[in-house]
Amino acid sequence: MALRYALSMPRSVTATDALIESAEMALRTLSGSARSARPMPQPAATGGEGLPLTPAERRLSGALMRVNHVGEVCAQALYTAQALTAREPAMRAQMRSAAREETDHLAWTERRLAELGDRPSLLNPLWFAGAFAIGLAAGRIGDRQSLGFVVETERQVEQHLASHLDRLPAADEASRAIVAQMKDDESRHAEAAQQAGAAPMPAPLRWMMRAAASVMTGTAHYI
Repeated sequence: MALRYALSMPRSVTATDALIESAEMALRTLSGSARSARPMPQPAATGGEGLPLTPAERRLSGALMRVNHVGEVCAQALYTAQALTAREPAMRAQMRSAAREETDHLAWTERRLAELGDRPSLLNPLWFAGAFAIGLAAGRIGDRQSLGFVVETERQVEQHLASHLDRLPAADEASRAIVAQMKDDESRHAEAAQQAGAAPMPAPLRWMMRAAASVMTGTAHYI
């Protein structure tokens, strides 16, 4: 599928460029070697992890941060695909800028999972491939529709992160600081896409997105 879409990219992006960029992004995302440009958020009150976590709290935090990590794997795929299919240079630049911030999130969640003694989802290659295909499809429809997809995606992610702030153990200040910063960044991405001229998403498509996200998060919690 990636090859078929690469051959129909905008003229400013050659098929070779598209395939190389996609392959590089997939390798960086799935290899566990993401590097953040910004320091990892720290708890404001203590500057550390807070109180020690019980085994049950550690397992819950690990499961929730694994889900958040999957979301960032998908974000890398979505933004890369939408940048490749963007018609306007400004649109392409906006998608790449958002992807760079999402790379910070990817690195932060990877590091926090390691600190918790937990692991990323075993299905990350599948999540990446599926999200990349969705991003290509959204981008091929048109720039305004692609921006509308960003707005809806980021609004749903923002709600999801808010629910995690409610569910994370109170003692896990380190994970909570990361999730809070991610939530703020996602809100900014949605607002930027809205201001750039995003087209509204049809209600049935919004419902389908929510259903797909529910399946993904429910699976990633355990696998």
